[in-house]
Order: sequence, then C-alpha cells, then structure tokens
Amino acid sequence: MSVSDDLVVRVAARGDGVTADGRHVAMAAPGDRLTPEGTLIPGPSHQTPPCKHFPECGGCQLQHLDDAAWSGFIADRIAGALGQHRIETEIRAPLLSPAKTRRRATLHAERRGRQVHLGFTEASSHKLIDLDECHVLHPDLFAMIGPMRGLLAAMMPGSRRVNVHMTLTDQGRDVLIDGLEAEGLAAAEALTGFARRHKLARLAMDEGFGPVPRWEPEPVTITLGGVPVPFPGGSFLQATLEGEAALVAAMQEAVGDAGTVADLFAGLGTFTFAFPKAKVYAAEAARDPIMSLKAAAGMARRQVFADHRDLFRRPVSTKDLDNFAAVVIDPPRAGAKEQVAELAASQVPVIGFVSCNPSTFARDTEILCKGGYRLDWIQPVGQFRWSTHVELAAKFSRQG
Repeated sequence: MSVSDDLVVRVAARGDGVTADGRHVAMAAPGDRLTPEGTLIPGPSHQTPPCKHFPECGGCQLQHLDDAAWSGFIADRIAGALGQHRIETEIRAPLLSPAKTRRRATLHAERRGRQVHLGFTEASSHKLIDLDECHVLHPDLFAMIGPMRGLLAAMMPGSRRVNVHMTLTDQGRDVLIDGLEAEGLAAAEALTGFARRHKLARLAMDEGFGPVPRWEPEPVTITLGGVPVPFPGGSFLQATLEGEAALVAAMQEAVGDAGTVADLFAGLGTFTFAFPKAKVYAAEAARDPIMSLKAAAGMARRQVFADHRDLFRRPVSTKDLDNFAAVVIDPPRAGAKEQVAELAASQVPVIGFVSCNPSTFARDTEILCKGGYRLDWIQPVGQFRWSTHVELAAKFSRQG
C-alpha cells in the first residue's frame, strides 16, 4: 500500500517533520498530515508541548513528539548515520530520561534595564529566553533561577553577558559564574551571604583565569561507581543520573568480567569506577578531571593507573592496547579517528564505545569493521529530554 504524499513519515536531524514526498514541515510529528493549504493536522504521536517557552527556547526541539516518536527519531538518526557507511546492527529501544531530571546546565544572563534575564538562547540565535518555567531542569536547579537573577542584578554591568553553570553534586547545588568580575569586600560578602542563604555546595567565579571558589564549606564531590570523586568546577558530567546509569550498564554488559580494562577519554571516571574488580588504565587530556580521578582511586584503593594524556596527539598504541582484555572509549563529538585507527589494528577482544554524535560514531565504526571488528549492538540513550542530541553505547567484538 502506498504512503500518501502529505503524510509526515519521519523527523529530520534538526527536528523538522518530513512528508512522504520530501517536504520539510516545522513542528510536525510522524503521523501528522499536511493539507493542500499548508495546515498541519496532528496525528497520534503529536503531543501538546508542556512548556510555554517552546519552540522559541533552544533548550528543546522536540516537545511536540510523544515518547514513541522521540524514540523513533533517536533510532532513525543512528540507523541513518550507519547506513551512509553500509553498516547494519541491532539497535535496541532507546532508554529515555524523564522530564525534569537534568542535573547540569549552562544558562546565560544579560541585563535589560534594571532587570536581569536568565535562561537558554533561542535556537540558532543569541537572543535570550528568560525562563519562567523549565521541563528539563531538575527542580533543585530551576529553583536557583529566581535568586540568581537577584544576585546578578546587583553585580552585573550594563553590557555584559555572563554564563551560569549549575550542577547537582553529592553536597547539593554547585554554581559557577563566568564572565563577571566580583572584586572588593562588598562583593565578597554578597557572594558568601547568597551561598549561605541558599545552602549551596559551592559558589565559584571565573573572571578569565579559571574557576575560583568563593564558598565551599566542604570539598565538593560526585559519586561514580560508589566512589566519591572531587568535582572541579565546570567539569563534564553525564546530564542525568538515568542517562549515566544506562551508559554504565551498557559498558558493563559489553566488557563483562574482563580483568584488565583501558578507559580512554576517561574524564572523572564514569566508566573507570564501573569495574571495581578490574585493573583499569584511565587516560584523559584534561588535567583537573584526571587528577580528581587519580585522587579518588587512591582513596578508594582501586586498581587504577591514571594517565594525563592527549589521545588525539598521542593515542595509545596498538602494541599497548593488546595488553588489555577490553577497552572502553568515550570520545567528544569529533570522534576519535586517530585512536580508533590504533584500536582497529589491535587484538583487543572487546570494545565498548560511547558516543554523543552518530555521524562520527559511524565513521569510526567503519574503521573498526575494516580492521576486523563486528558491531554487535547499539543501545541508544536519550538523556537530553526532547532534544535532537543523540547518545549511544555500543559493543564491538574482534573477529577471527
């Protein structure tokens, strides 16, 4: 049976619906229909967006999709990227983080008259959306928006835009303000009083020379694999606890009971500490995270060797990789072409791969497959609620 040309059959990478005859339609979901006059008739997968700021706010792109349609979008993005390299494998049902679970976010602030607006920017724009509500942020983080407006209104100059990084840590809310100078006794007392009143775990300022804590009653940590890890201000952390748990479980499934594991692009140790019985080599280019990982591993008496190493300029060699029973790799959006080339030539039995970019993942997958690896499965993860941002975990096995 043919598909009607006016039926929306999929969602494109940037969030537009696409009809059977290839027309792009903003704010359309699979199953919607486009009338000859250009009116969109919602289908069963088209939901009413819960947030008043959608679609202007760039924090979300897909609030008009129900979970089934959003899951389909995620799986299709991955399958489409692999298809460009003629690769097929099992793509599991995506694991979706619920609404209001984001534990880290970067908001932007600017003065408009006597008031300060604080929020996300519009999609493909610098225009700021002043948030009255948010359905992705954890309530503990959203609760800071009003108080932060008040603090910044007293301290921000007229023409400056500053960034506010907020993270939920073991001790509570960690706030880092960058792009704002706060000199003098009055500013110091204002910051300390604000942090105390709102029971912050830490309040830090970055005036262009790196984060400097202005309030930190006790060392701030984030627990990974049961190990409290010192948390440098502004460091990378998986966006939701649910997303982190899904990725960790996938890597544990991929690696199994391997006794020696290399964790490449290790960060603070999200995967390093997921294998308590293994000897783990952890490599990371960013100095502060790898030093935190090393300190935490020492305190927990874990068998971890932490290496401050740029894997783009100095990838782990094939010869050294052959010493491991499994490798976990979690590169940035650009992928890891240089390191993957060394992996493809190695004899590592199992590779667990985490990616936040299906396109570079597909490119790297082709390199591994040409080197003799099989892509066993992919576990998609949707931890950026209603976003076009797609993450995944995958398992590769050495053939022959």
